[in-house]
This record gives sequence, C-alpha cells and structure tokens, in this order.
Amino acid sequence: MELSTTPYEERLTAPRSWWLVTFLVGVACGLTLLPFGTLPLLGGFVGGLLVAAVITSQYGSVRIRVMGDSLVAGEARIPLSALGSVEILDPEEARAWRTYKADPRAFMLLRSYVPTAVRAQITDPADPTPYVYLSTREPETLAKALGA
Repeated sequence: MELSTTPYEERLTAPRSWWLVTFLVGVACGLTLLPFGTLPLLGGFVGGLLVAAVITSQYGSVRIRVMGDSLVAGEARIPLSALGSVEILDPEEARAWRTYKADPRAFMLLRSYVPTAVRAQITDPADPTPYVYLSTREPETLAKALGA
C-alpha cells in the first residue's frame, strides 16, 4: 500500500443555496418555453438545469493542495520555497484582505462563501506577486502545511 504524500487537500464546494438557484434557473428556462408545449417545457428545464449545474459545479468546486514541495491552488502551482510568512485570517480580516486591503498584483483564490482564509507572502524577488490569498475552511491546517 502506498502512503499519501499530500499533507493537505481541500475542495471548496458551492454552498447549498447555489444549488437551489441552479434548480430555479432550470425552472425559469422551462417556463420560458411553456407557450410552445409540454415537450419544449421539459427540454428547456432539463437543458437549463444541466447548463446551470455545470457552471455551478465548475466555479464552486476548486481544490487547494500541498503536494511535496508545491502549493497547488486552482490553476496555480507555487513552490513552497517561494512562500514566506503565513497568516491565518479570521472572517473579519479575510473580508478586509478581499476588499480594501487587497493588492491587485496578488494571487487570490477567493470564494466569498468561505469566511476564513490564509495569506502567504511571496519571497521570490523575480515574482511581482506580493502574496497569495487562499479562501479555506481549515485555515490552521493549511497554514501548518504551508509552514512545514
């Protein structure tokens, strides 16, 4: 049996309320085709529901992993050697760093439905990115994995 070398892995999934909205988009698509009959109504419902579900699933499902010597956050892969100090952000600080404290050069994997986050400084002088902001439901565990 092979042991996992991933000290941290998290999937940020869409909240339940988004799935309710997804269903309502399907209903709205079906109702727009109601004047054309029952079959178009069902087709509009199923088609609208599928499109909305794919969009909700893709946006709402992002992974954060610390694998070996790299942080993989969404599409980004950052070597741990390029990270400096790691700061755990409570909901109020996370909101501040998402809004008025944010640097437009920063890499931000943010999901507004996740209240807590981690912010890690980038120490690589060749990289203009000042820090990495990661929304996470487990900020202490992620900070520990990044600092290891």
